[in-house]
Amino acid sequence: MNHIAQARLRCEEERQIKVFDTTLRDGQQCPGAGMDFEQNIQYARLASMLKVDILEAGFPSASSTDFRIVQTIAEEMIHMEHTPIIAALCQLREEQVIKTIESLRPAIPQGKARLHTYVPVDPELMPASLGSNAENKSAIVNDVFRLVSMAAAAGMEVQFSPEGYSRMRENFDFTTELIRAAVAGGATIINCPDTIGGACTLEGEEYFVAKMRKHAEIIEREFPDKAITWSVHCHNDLGLAVPNTINGVFDGPARQIEGCINGIGERAGNASLEQCIMIIRQFGERHIEGATDAQPFYTGIAAERIQAISDFVNQYMLPRQPHWPVSGDNAARHSSGGHTNAILKNPMAYQPFDPRDIGKRITMLFGPLSGGNHAKSIIEDYGFECKDNEKAAIAQYIKDKFSDRRKGVTDEELMGAYFEYRQPITVERIDYGKNANRATVRLHGRFFERQGEIQEEHLGKDSALAAMKRAIEEKFGFIEILSHQSRSEGAGINANSRSKIAIVAANGKQYEGEGVDQDIEVSAMRALIDAVNKAYIDQHFSLDRNVNQEMIVANAHAAPVCRAS
Repeated sequence: MNHIAQARLRCEEERQIKVFDTTLRDGQQCPGAGMDFEQNIQYARLASMLKVDILEAGFPSASSTDFRIVQTIAEEMIHMEHTPIIAALCQLREEQVIKTIESLRPAIPQGKARLHTYVPVDPELMPASLGSNAENKSAIVNDVFRLVSMAAAAGMEVQFSPEGYSRMRENFDFTTELIRAAVAGGATIINCPDTIGGACTLEGEEYFVAKMRKHAEIIEREFPDKAITWSVHCHNDLGLAVPNTINGVFDGPARQIEGCINGIGERAGNASLEQCIMIIRQFGERHIEGATDAQPFYTGIAAERIQAISDFVNQYMLPRQPHWPVSGDNAARHSSGGHTNAILKNPMAYQPFDPRDIGKRITMLFGPLSGGNHAKSIIEDYGFECKDNEKAAIAQYIKDKFSDRRKGVTDEELMGAYFEYRQPITVERIDYGKNANRATVRLHGRFFERQGEIQEEHLGKDSALAAMKRAIEEKFGFIEILSHQSRSEGAGINANSRSKIAIVAANGKQYEGEGVDQDIEVSAMRALIDAVNKAYIDQHFSLDRNVNQEMIVANAHAAPVCRAS
């Protein structure tokens, strides 16, 4: 490789932003977010597929379970297609450093083990955390050098964090001494955290990113032969974790960002990794001032995996707000009529990025402001017909059915209303009578093109169900009843009868219907009508006559369930 190619490679490496995922460590320090052993391992697998650069697996000294989690992840990750560096946190204590090295030992031969240690520099935090030892700053500096050297000698990559960095105040020189000692001892990553989540650009020269620039200049000048990665770890107490993290990259020396999926973590949480990743993706082409040949910032993240890992955290750690940016349920869901029309033509019309890029699909919640195009889109997405000349009427039917649902209806509820709109038989009441060998059935409602009261008679010893079948066949064509089952629901004279009937239509396909009534004969007739309605819709309105029968069956009786975005 010639010197030009080497220079280009170094430039590209300097512009890659490494992603440090601490969901398993800082994320689980959030009350209610803890997972069991196997769920920790499952998350690590998802993080590997996401291609995070560093996965902080836990705090091995906290308990035997935490130790086993870190060790198991270190053992398993070295066999994954993408192996992140496995990090573990420890206090600046010799026994904890030894225990952390032991937990990460499986990853050391592959160069994939990182020990992360810290000591407070915030004047308010130091005495609260260190007690009387906070007064002996020279001893703290010596401990940093000694214990970092111990970890580096064991084959560990070492990351050092001056805890409370953003609020160091008069301790700038002391913090410089700590960072200097860490680098001299072999640390190659210096993390500058906004531990209390109170940093803001309005602080001016006291802003922690400005101090990071100063420290980076000092260390580069004093250790010109050492390649140091600067990192940011921001908490969200003022809702500024993401912008503070991004500022650390674009306005500071940070080439590593730390955070948690869905922004979980202690107190108000950490910087949301998925938000930071997408912001860097969106604005990474911003160039360093005065540099005309600078490469864009980028991450090595497999963005298409973001939704899956976000959904995992939502399910097993802490619930995600529907309006959560990037991966929330509503982030790619639209209900306004104007919005949905535009989105149907161009997915980027009302989205900053294509949701499909993160493994998410655009959905449109049908509501009071939705129009015919919206209904048509959902219906056709399910594989059924909705012509332009009828979409307005169908949309209005759905709105009328759910007139009190101001927050919108699920796709499944919409499809249930669509099937009602399409069904050829709508029965309000069924009356029947039997006299000798004659059965009479009277339907009140709509029966194909007829409306009102429809009467049918059947001669023979069969039940009223046979009269219903005969009337249906005159309009629909031949059907064969394959099975008929009825059972009582409840006890006593007010118990309902639930009937199920399976039929086969002339196209050879089977359909099942269900009906409930206090009268067993009426419940059977309702079940037959239900089966025929499904057969009719499938045969006349399915865009793919071979696959949508199950869709009709599922939606006709299923309780409303939100379809995953």
